[in-house]
Amino acid sequence: MRVDLFDFDLPEENIALRPANPRDSARLLVVDAGADPVLSDQRVSDLVAFLKPGDALVFNDTKVIPAQLEGIRHREGAGGQQVSATLHMRTEPDVWKAFARPGKRIKIGDRIEFGRSGESTCLSGSLVATVEEKGEGGEVTLRFDLSGPALDEAILSVGHIPLPPYIAAKRPEDAQDAKDYQTIYAREQGAVAAPTAGLHFTPDLFARLDAAGVERHFVTLHVGAGTFLPMKVDDTEDHKMHQEIGYVSAETAQHLNAVRARGGRIVCVGTTSLRLIESAAADDGTILPWSGATGIFITPGYRFKAVDMLMTNFHLPKSTLFMLVSAFCGLETMRSAYDHAISSGYRFYSYGDSSLLFRNDR
Repeated sequence: MRVDLFDFDLPEENIALRPANPRDSARLLVVDAGADPVLSDQRVSDLVAFLKPGDALVFNDTKVIPAQLEGIRHREGAGGQQVSATLHMRTEPDVWKAFARPGKRIKIGDRIEFGRSGESTCLSGSLVATVEEKGEGGEVTLRFDLSGPALDEAILSVGHIPLPPYIAAKRPEDAQDAKDYQTIYAREQGAVAAPTAGLHFTPDLFARLDAAGVERHFVTLHVGAGTFLPMKVDDTEDHKMHQEIGYVSAETAQHLNAVRARGGRIVCVGTTSLRLIESAAADDGTILPWSGATGIFITPGYRFKAVDMLMTNFHLPKSTLFMLVSAFCGLETMRSAYDHAISSGYRFYSYGDSSLLFRNDR
């Protein structure tokens, strides 16, 4: 499909720079994508009204790490140069793939000392890595001198939260972001970006969902920085999807299959949860235990195997995520929904409002 089919105009004032407070006071656009699509303006706190006893919410419990690193590149016979790297996928206990800037000047064999910027050194120390591989678009493979938990602690010490580029371009990261850019149920460290649909949930909303008989289950997909990369092709057939590491436990798969067997609905909170569940599902919809890297790319024409409903924020024009929601509800339905959201003042992107989508099987 042509990528420009998924383009739309988004005014700057619709881009959220801070989340709603309280979190569940954000707006919720309900999109019932039947034969005659219906749009309904609600609040996230109203979510319970659209679910039934026995339905199951599926959350991504990944935890955002301070994956933005600043440092100095060292090379024999050359002076130090300031380097910025955003970690996006761990491949070994001491190895991360990262997007580096300036990528063109980095070479295999370079040593990069993170935690340093110019002549200043972070008080908590520094972290050194060697460039082992160099790919396209500034991607590099970094092998660190530390490994496992020691590396984790060093990254926590010298790194900072990598805000999405559409927020970082407007304001710097601050202490509040460390709390705002994390779900209340985050527990498995490894994400570079938050599963942002989950940012809307509060303990009070969880309590009301429990009282309504709605189940909660957790999977893990470590969101990578590739989720923010713009598409550089004209046709979706030519796009190479980024890989992300995920896990669906045998226990979770068993619970979700039981929900489906008794007629309950699988409601994914966020596109990351949906992508992982669809990666783990067999053709008959049975959800299997699963672990590994997924690069599933969902565009219109894809037949969903297991997910019935999707709660998700509003996405960028021409992005793989807008393509995914268009596959879920239909392109024209989502274009109409986004037109309504923009004209009605909904707030877009990571800190923005949310939507609840009913799958269209036509």
